[in-house]
This record gives sequence, C-alpha cells and structure tokens, in this order.
Amino acid sequence: MKYRHLVAYTTLLICGSLVISASTTAGQSGGSEALAARLQSGDRSDADKQRDAGRKPAAVITYLGIGAGQTVMDVLAASGYYTEVLSNAVGKSGKVYAQNTPGMLAFRDGANDKAMASRLAGNRLPNVQRLDKEFTNLGIEPGSLDVAITALNLHDIFNGSPQGAYDVLMAIKAALRPGGVLGVVDHVGNPGADNAGLHRMTKAQAVSLAERAGFNVESSDVLANSEDDHTKMVFAPGLRGNTDRFVLKLTKP
Repeated sequence: MKYRHLVAYTTLLICGSLVISASTTAGQSGGSEALAARLQSGDRSDADKQRDAGRKPAAVITYLGIGAGQTVMDVLAASGYYTEVLSNAVGKSGKVYAQNTPGMLAFRDGANDKAMASRLAGNRLPNVQRLDKEFTNLGIEPGSLDVAITALNLHDIFNGSPQGAYDVLMAIKAALRPGGVLGVVDHVGNPGADNAGLHRMTKAQAVSLAERAGFNVESSDVLANSEDDHTKMVFAPGLRGNTDRFVLKLTKP
C-alpha cells in the first residue's frame, strides 16, 4: 500500500513539474508577444516601429530576462531607440538609465542629444533618467543595475581600442548586481577582414573580451541572418538594418 502511494505521489510530482515547466515556457513566449504588441500599439514613432522588424526588440529583451520592476541601463543609448523599448519592458515600477557619453551626444552636430531630448520631452517616459556621463564616472550606485544592454556599439569601441572596450565592460560590470546581465548586440564580422571599416567585429572577439572581463557568456541566434556574408559595410543599401548579428548574454558571477 505504501509503495503504491509513493508511486502515485512521485507521478504527481513529475506531472506537476512538467505542467510548471510548460507554463513557464508559455509565459515567457507570451511575455515576448505581449511586449511586441505593446511596442507596436503604443505611441512610439513610426520610424522606431519600422526598425523593429530587423531588431526584434521583444525577442532580445525576453532572452536577456528583462521584465517589470527592474533597474536597467541603455549603454550608449544614442537617440534612444532601446531606451524606449526598455521603458515599456520594465513598466512604471522599473527604472531606465539612458546613458550617453558627451562625445556620443555631440556626434553629428548634436543629433543624438536633440533626438533624446525630443523623445523624453514632456515627461513622456517618466521611468527614464538621462545619464550623460563617461564610463569612468557613471554616477550610479555600484551593484544597482539588474540589466544593461548595448546595441551596435561594442565594435566601434573595440576596433578603436581593445583595452578601451575591456575598460567599458568592467565599468558596466561594476554597476551590475551579482547575477546581473549585460546584453551585447553587434554586427558579425569575418576573421581577418577590415572590420573597423565595415563596422563589424567577430563574435569570438566579443566572447573573448567578455570572458577576460569575468563574465559568464551565453549567446542567441535570434538576430542571425545567413544572407549577410559579412563582407559589406553595415550601412550598405539593402543591408542596413538587416545585418547578421550576434546577441550575447553576459552574466556577472
């Protein structure tokens, strides 16, 4: 009798675990779909919504584990495309830092500064705070970030100075809590190519850099595009917005 009860109890546990696992998977999928729907139905600009097709922000956000109530940072936010995506993802109970260096804000006669100011005008995204700071003086509490993300920036830093790229990763790592995540999205380059001129880097370079900085590294092919052979400049007609991109999930131990 006791044996039959034990078998029945074990069966219930297994079935229950399967149901929980299935529910969790469904919930994650639903979260991505729900965010994608919010991004398309909200008051975001038409230009941002059109960029979603190539950037798949809801899928990237879900992969990185970004959700309601978190404190996150858009690293080198530029005009703020991902800043607004993050604002939607973390909700009213969350907080988003839109970080830009003075050099990024001055680029192209202040285009990024003007675009960010316009995006945030009238307290339109009340959970967003501009952080116009260098990496050496971010001005936020160490260990206070749940997640940071930098999209299509690391290649420029790395190609200019691998040591400089390492220093940036270390500054972001210091701002993350233990278990916090840095998401890196970038254009895939071929080994030995003029990736600086093409505005690319190899995935191996990014992984090696992240491991040197002490991160645990995972990757996703959510932005893979086999039609991009990595030989063209990323702004080439017909390719811009649709390059083959790696997505790295870097976790602080």
